[in-house]
Amino acid sequence: MSDALATNPHQAHWQQALRGVRKRVAPLPPCRPSGRVVRATGLVIEVVGLQVALGNACRIELPSLPGEPARFAEAEVVGFAGDRLYLMPLAEISGLSPGARVLPLVEGSQNAARRFPIGESLLGRVVDGNGNPLDDHGPLQEARRAPLATPPLNPLSRAPISEQIDVGIRAINALLSVGRGQRMGLFAGSGVGKSVLLGMMARYTRADVIVVGLIGERGREVQDFIDNILGEEGLARSVVVAAPADTSPLQRLQGAAYATRLAEGFRDQGKNVLLIMDSLTRFAMAQREIALAIGEPPATKGYPPSVFAKLPSLVERAGNAAPGGGSITAFYTVLTEGDDQQDPIADSARAILDGHIVLSRTLAEAGHYPAIDIEASISRAMTAITDGEQQRLAQRFKGMFSRYQRNRDLISVGAYHPGNDPQLDEAVRRFPQLEAFLQQHIDENADMAASRQALTSTLGGQA
Repeated sequence: MSDALATNPHQAHWQQALRGVRKRVAPLPPCRPSGRVVRATGLVIEVVGLQVALGNACRIELPSLPGEPARFAEAEVVGFAGDRLYLMPLAEISGLSPGARVLPLVEGSQNAARRFPIGESLLGRVVDGNGNPLDDHGPLQEARRAPLATPPLNPLSRAPISEQIDVGIRAINALLSVGRGQRMGLFAGSGVGKSVLLGMMARYTRADVIVVGLIGERGREVQDFIDNILGEEGLARSVVVAAPADTSPLQRLQGAAYATRLAEGFRDQGKNVLLIMDSLTRFAMAQREIALAIGEPPATKGYPPSVFAKLPSLVERAGNAAPGGGSITAFYTVLTEGDDQQDPIADSARAILDGHIVLSRTLAEAGHYPAIDIEASISRAMTAITDGEQQRLAQRFKGMFSRYQRNRDLISVGAYHPGNDPQLDEAVRRFPQLEAFLQQHIDENADMAASRQALTSTLGGQA
C-alpha cells in the first residue's frame, strides 16, 4: 500500500509541497510576541505586553477594509517605563485605535535593529532617512545592508590630521586651512549664503565620495541643492540623504545617523569622504522633540541633557581612520538663532568641532559673498597642516584686516589722519585688496596654489 502511495504522482506532488512549506516555516520562531496600544499622546505611542530593546523597530497594525491587505505603520522604541514601551512612528499615522496590535520586526528568531542600504550602489542616488529612494532610478535591492550603529573608533588608532584638503574657496584655503579628516562647523543665521557655500565645497573639494545630509531643511531646498548647487557632475560621486522639515523628528534624527553611516562605509573602503550635513541644529531640535515627548526634563533653553550627549556621539564618528586608511572630512552647519553665537547648540558644537567658520549677516547684506567673518573664524588644525610662511601671511592678513575694522568708524567720519599710525595707514591702503581677496563668485574655483598666490600678492609679497 505504501509503495502504491509513493508511486502515486498526486501524492508525490503534495509531499513536495509540504517539504517546501516546512522549509519556509523552520526558521520562524515557534511563537511571535505582540503587544497592544494603550495610549497615544502627541508624538508618542505607549504599548504594553511587549519586550523590545531600545532603538529597535516595531510594526503597528492599523485597521483595513474587508478584502484589503493588512496595513502596518513602522515605529521605533525611544524609551520605556516599567512594562510600558514608548514608540515613535517614522511617519504620520492615520486610523490608529486603542488596543491596536504591535509586532516587533523580527530577523530569524532574534529582535534586531533595522538595516539600511550602504555602499557604492548608492552613488548618484537621493534617498530618505529610511534608505528608500526619492529619485526615479529604481529600488536599491542589490545594495549591501547594515545597521546604523557602529562601534566607536579607538582615539589612539586614528591617523593625525596632517594633510591639507583643497575646498576650492580662496578665503578658507589660505586663511582657515582645512585638513583631511577635520570636522568644521559653519555657523550662520538664516539667509546668509551657507547653502551656496556648502555647494561650492561639494563641487570643488577633492574627495573620492561626497555624502550630503539635508536634515530638517525646507523640502524645496532639496531639489534646488541637487540641480543648481551640487550639479550633475557633483551628484555622480555623491549620495544625498534628505529628511526635510515635514518628516517626523525620528526620521530627521535617523537621516543624520544614516548619512554618517554611509560616510563610514566608504571610509572603511579606504576612500576619502566629504560629509556635508545641513544642519546640526535641526538634528538637535529633532532630539529635543523626542526627549520632551517621552518626559525628559528641559534644561538649557528648553534642550534636555540628552541633546548635548547626542551631538558628540554623532560628530565623533567622522574623522580619520587608522593610518593608511580612509578619512571623513565633515562640514556641519549650525544655525545661530538671531545670529546669537552664544546659542547653546552653537556653543556646544564649537567645543566638539575642530574649528568654525562664521558667516556674517552684515557682510551678506552688503553683497559680500561668501560672507565669511574672518575675525570670528578659526581652524584648529591649520598649524599642523601648513608651513610657517603661510601661517605668517595669514596672521598678517588677519591683523591688517582687524586693525581696519577696529578703526572703521573713525575712518568713515573723517577723524582718521594718515601718518599717525603706519600700520593703520597700510591697512587703509590695502583694504580694497583685502576685501576683494575674501570675495569669490559661485562659479569660481580657487585651488590651494592659486589661493596662496593671491594671498601673497594681496600683501605685497611680504610675510
